[in-house]
Amino acid sequence: MYQYDGYDQAFVAARAAEFRDQVARRLAGQLSEDEFKPLRLKNGLYLQLHAYMLRIAIPYGVLSANQMRTLAHLADNYDRGYGHFTTRQNLQFNWTQLKDVPDMLDILADAGMHALQTSGNCIRNVTTDAYAGVAGDETVDPRATCELLRQWSSAHPEFAFLPRKFKIAVIGAAEDRAAMKFHDIGLVAKPTPGSERPTYDVWVGGGQGRTPRVAQLFEENVPFERLLPTLDSMLRVYNLYGRRDNKYKARIKILVAELGLEEYRREVYEDRDGRDLSAFDVAGEEYDRIAAHFDLGQVAPLADPVVEGSGAYAEWLGQNVMAHKVPGYAAVSVSFKAEGAIPGDATGEDMRVLADIADRFSHSELRITHRQNVVLPFVAKTDLRAVFDTLVEAGLATANVGLSSDIIACPGLDYCALATARSIPVAQALSEQLSAWEAEARSNGEDPSGPTINISGCINACGHHHAANIGILGLNKAEKESYQITLGGRADEHAAVGEILGPGFSAEEVPAVVDRIIATWRAHRAGGESFSDTYTRIGKAVFKAAVYEEPLHVAA
Repeated sequence: MYQYDGYDQAFVAARAAEFRDQVARRLAGQLSEDEFKPLRLKNGLYLQLHAYMLRIAIPYGVLSANQMRTLAHLADNYDRGYGHFTTRQNLQFNWTQLKDVPDMLDILADAGMHALQTSGNCIRNVTTDAYAGVAGDETVDPRATCELLRQWSSAHPEFAFLPRKFKIAVIGAAEDRAAMKFHDIGLVAKPTPGSERPTYDVWVGGGQGRTPRVAQLFEENVPFERLLPTLDSMLRVYNLYGRRDNKYKARIKILVAELGLEEYRREVYEDRDGRDLSAFDVAGEEYDRIAAHFDLGQVAPLADPVVEGSGAYAEWLGQNVMAHKVPGYAAVSVSFKAEGAIPGDATGEDMRVLADIADRFSHSELRITHRQNVVLPFVAKTDLRAVFDTLVEAGLATANVGLSSDIIACPGLDYCALATARSIPVAQALSEQLSAWEAEARSNGEDPSGPTINISGCINACGHHHAANIGILGLNKAEKESYQITLGGRADEHAAVGEILGPGFSAEEVPAVVDRIIATWRAHRAGGESFSDTYTRIGKAVFKAAVYEEPLHVAA
């Protein structure tokens, strides 16, 4: 994995020192909250319902074991003993005290971490496939590109005050495991014949929120030498023409829709081709330097046994263990979605356990997924049983990665000042219901797989509800929580925005609604058909009739 060099360390340390002075002035009353707000947002600090929330950057989701221990230390000493992993592969501490933030940032800086650009109208954390570098269907490891983009975008003076926040994802595999097409810019890295540097397909205008959009293809086969100049001009045109009079229309997806893709493309090419691009000449050499940190040649192949098991171990092997491109290894996913758990929440003890496992069994490396779980990317197959036993002892061996109970959920109204409804209690209730159904299916020898389920507590869609087979959006209707259901969304390479099913439901009714939807899918699916394929084939009307035609019987 990439390690910060002296320049990186000096940069994050200097920014931490700068913010320490700003916090001191705020606590002394020399800065008002309005004056302090833009300063704290630059450092990932939000003011939520009950406390400050500090969002820690985990660039492209990669953590060392020592960095995970640092997060555990912060959870236990500066929060309430836990943190929350997010859909941007970051970590949030929801109970932060302002006086402690400078110390927290110093501790992070010492560990090669920071909270920069995790908030504000700037380029946010660049995300990628949590299985980057190890997935069998991968043709290019996207992590070197992600790191190059991190360096290009960090403290970029021209893009510090964009019309709205800006999100980039990079993938390099056949399967999209990073929801790439729901980003402002998405990149698909591909091999370049005769070169170690990739070629890229560039997508633009994806996003969720009030006006969800699937990204459009901006340009195919962009050579490496033209990548940064193209991205830079794409941001420059957005910065120039993006709406600043209405934050709900300020994202690049709106600009592309209003200008039209062809006109936006013309503006970008005109900007790119009309200026001196010599500043980007260093990109190739820097990419080569970065890529050396991710060289899989340093991972020696091992004996490649067939791994078998029975009972809970066999279920875990089948659900949470992924094939690896290096013989003798596997990638292990650790679910934070145990029955009744809060999706994405991890205690300090959980983090320490995973750090210790990573040191013993995974080359001291971990990954955060956009589905709020953790991956151990380099586990020898001969160590899988030991890893499983250790996870069982820690209560972290839930075998549901990729199942319906592997729910994405934002913190919702329990924490967030923007939320209009709670997410957590709905996720917990569904988790209990779905876990029971999955266990029953397994006991009957049936396939326990089902639709993806994502929950957001407001229209901003931090829970990615638009991109789920079953999306749940919490709204406020007449001062009551109402949950709108969407169907047919998907976040993979066939990305689609879910369709609104009909009028909303109370929190108590949501589990019964989801039960009817899944039952309808099971009744109509052909063979082993996925929910998405069944929904595409039979349409929304069948599901709507099943949900609304008969009254829901829910205990008061």
